[in-house]
Amino acid sequence: MSHILECYEIAKTDFERAVNCHVYDSRGKRYVDLEAGCWAAVLGHNPARIQRVIQEQAAKVIHIGKRYPNAVVEAAAVDVLEAAGLQDGKCVFLSSGSEAVEFAVRAARRASEKPLCLTFANSYLAAYGFAGAKSGDDWQILDWGANPSADPEEILKDVPFEKIGAFVFEPGGSGIGFLHFPPKPLVEAIARRVHSGGGLIAANEITTGMGRTGKWFGFQHYDIQPDIVALGKGLGNGYPVSAVAIRSAAAEALERGGFHYVQSHQNDPLGCAIAREVIAALREENWIERGAELGAWFLDGLREIQEKRALAQEARGRGMLLGLELQPRAEMPVARIYRALLERGYLVGYYAAGNLLRFDPSLTIDRKDILGFLETMDKVAEAAG
Repeated sequence: MSHILECYEIAKTDFERAVNCHVYDSRGKRYVDLEAGCWAAVLGHNPARIQRVIQEQAAKVIHIGKRYPNAVVEAAAVDVLEAAGLQDGKCVFLSSGSEAVEFAVRAARRASEKPLCLTFANSYLAAYGFAGAKSGDDWQILDWGANPSADPEEILKDVPFEKIGAFVFEPGGSGIGFLHFPPKPLVEAIARRVHSGGGLIAANEITTGMGRTGKWFGFQHYDIQPDIVALGKGLGNGYPVSAVAIRSAAAEALERGGFHYVQSHQNDPLGCAIAREVIAALREENWIERGAELGAWFLDGLREIQEKRALAQEARGRGMLLGLELQPRAEMPVARIYRALLERGYLVGYYAAGNLLRFDPSLTIDRKDILGFLETMDKVAEAAG
């Protein structure tokens, strides 16, 4: 691949096709994809009903232009808002998760008219922009990791809530990949104080939405209702569409204040048609409930490896968002474990900085594929000593 800019690790270059949770290389070798692409194919690769919608909508209209949202865009907005618990609100469709989070953060700041955004130190948020930087005088960064069981009031004592316009909440244990889930009492205490001061809650559901954590959204593991919800990845099942759902009062404040945002693929009909079908499939085929049950079983299997093998330090997760942290002084580094699994036909995520293997399989994965992986992972961990 001499003409592909390698700005991220390229591990293999000859995958040619994919079906559900299996991908095949040029020699016909099958691999089990435990990352769902880039955590996006919640319904598996190339499901028939998504292919059908793509073909049908592409035959009508793919892209019109930002001034001409049509009926499929309105219908998709209704579906997204209903799923997010913001039925009376408004929605905008974009292209990427980072763009959706950036839009959500800017909208929350504008609607609340307060100067600061609050987020956790281990939040990823976005790849660029104001949200991605999380720096400067506009951000209040809260680090709860040193003592996660501490009294929330003690952790929050120095936070200037009177200046907080938005709590930007990432419920998935950090998009950075380390899977340290924020404590429920702390999140709920922040939400109460932000709302009581007139601020807004914006949930980054790019990696946790569409059933990834065993519920429709990661914020549903907490007793809160965000005012703004950013969606991506699973919303398009691999197609690049994202969305921002906004509570009605905040949406009206934005419109009154002349909030302006334009990009070329805003509210594209094709992306909206796909988003509608993904939501319909999740509702009609009970994939979220299945993912919660199968994910708990998967986590039990990882914990068995943790108990048996010296390599493993901790298994943790929610639904189909799981990780296995290795011992800090393991003889075999996490990158070598990743490559050993790749050679054996398994695609997993890994984070050297957190010494963590990460698993985000499609909700449609077969139990026998998980069992095969657990058996292989156990052998690799045993060989590592």
